[in-house]
Amino acid sequence: MKIIMLGAPGAGKGTLAEMIQKKYMIPQISTGDLLRDAVKNKTDLGLSAKQYMDRGELVPDDLVLKLLQHRIVKADCIKGFILDGYPRNVAQAKSLEKLGMGIDKVLNFVVPEKIILERLTGRRTCKSCGAIFHIKNIPPKVKGICDKCGGQLYQREDQKPEVIKERLKVYKDQTEPLISFYRKEKILSDIDASTNPEKIFKEIDAVLSKIAK
Repeated sequence: MKIIMLGAPGAGKGTLAEMIQKKYMIPQISTGDLLRDAVKNKTDLGLSAKQYMDRGELVPDDLVLKLLQHRIVKADCIKGFILDGYPRNVAQAKSLEKLGMGIDKVLNFVVPEKIILERLTGRRTCKSCGAIFHIKNIPPKVKGICDKCGGQLYQREDQKPEVIKERLKVYKDQTEPLISFYRKEKILSDIDASTNPEKIFKEIDAVLSKIAK
């Protein structure tokens, strides 16, 4: 079962991907992680990608696709995989098709902007240990102080309202054509990701159980 996860920042893809992995025994593959690992391990593809990354440029699609090809032939992908962060546009989606990476289902996580803003602007990160809290959902015992190490909690720049709104706009502009593409392919399912993870997973499970092999 080959799955693509689409969703704006704050849609909760990471949490739900873990739950899908556990139930269906398929790995989550992040192209960002693949690139970082390839660079760290100084593979041929990693060294090629590093040249673009060092210049602040996007890594060309053909390099990313080669990394994906190397990853999906590993033993843990026999039953399938979850793609997160790729494809980002229709051209990349068509490239997957040409390589024979037939996708079974695209899960499109739909969350109102108001809820995403609440989720992301409420996050607080520890300057010392990196632990993450939420002023409403996972508040620290003492305001502004990390429960784990006593470090100071702060709000990251990319979690401030004006920055998040811009990130959401970029995501929408970039992804809408991709959503339309997969909807026409009749493999896209909209998932209401505005509730709690357990309820969201039930909706996902109902979709995936119909195509599980």
